[in-house]
Amino acid sequence: MSELSEQLGGLPAPAQARVIWDDIWVHEAHSSTAIEGNTLVLSQVEQLLVEGRAVGNKDLSEYMEVKGYGDAARWVYDQAVAPDRIGDGALVTLTEVRYIHELAMGPVWSVTPHPDATPAEGPGSFRQHDIRAFPEGMRPPSHAFVDAKMRDWLEQVNALPDAPGHAMEALAAAHVAFEQVHPFLDGNGRTGRLLTNLVLVRMGYAPAIIQKRERTQYLTALRRADKGAVGPLAEIFARAVLDNVYRFVVPAVADPGDLVPLAALATPATSRIALVNAAQRGRLRAQRGDDGHWRSTRDWVDEYAASRGSRRS
Repeated sequence: MSELSEQLGGLPAPAQARVIWDDIWVHEAHSSTAIEGNTLVLSQVEQLLVEGRAVGNKDLSEYMEVKGYGDAARWVYDQAVAPDRIGDGALVTLTEVRYIHELAMGPVWSVTPHPDATPAEGPGSFRQHDIRAFPEGMRPPSHAFVDAKMRDWLEQVNALPDAPGHAMEALAAAHVAFEQVHPFLDGNGRTGRLLTNLVLVRMGYAPAIIQKRERTQYLTALRRADKGAVGPLAEIFARAVLDNVYRFVVPAVADPGDLVPLAALATPATSRIALVNAAQRGRLRAQRGDDGHWRSTRDWVDEYAASRGSRRS
């Protein structure tokens, strides 16, 4: 492992793995906003964030939701390698909580502000309304207690590096605690997931993406965590982090001849699905493990890519 990777707890700098970081960035913006009901498909999200083009005929607010989330996620990811802490140097500060919400929600509120928001409840400002209990049972506190509850939450979060037990269980407990406070009038789910990733990257972990297809599982785990059972939510975070380790940590630290999962060898030109198909057809040298997953090497993938090029010429 390189000196840089050791310094970053295994995370490669975006400059070293920009394609992979961008892939994670696009997928997170798509998945996290889709959990909240956004209907842009992945290709539209990619064109909006990477190319700056709004493709399709969706409502403007949907594009602004994705744009805001993408801006906030980019800032969060940059904290892994280029810290720009806003506040007193703690793991997370109150100013950063407000800043992330402002980044994420500012664009959409500029075109579709929350109908119940007062001038003092815009992006980055805590709610001054009470929120009714959710159907599943979660009951946010009165707005009068939000500031105090958030300071308690910050103490919980900033103690995470020294928390006993498994790190993902402590992280899951902190995540549900934020959602229980529900400090903002809107955007608490998106902000909570962004804050979770801020904590992860600052502690040297890969960010976690809750995939759109995992929405029901995630919400069910969140409800169980609200009742004190954080295990299922911790498992979701652990699996999401591990998935991203395969996708961008492994390529940064593996030697060209090391066997690694195909997901760690995919590129924009050669997707993971294409590599799996090539391995199954014997066109890519690869090995299938007892876990059912295919593994290959960067050298073998380069060899396969070169053979594809020669067949086309």
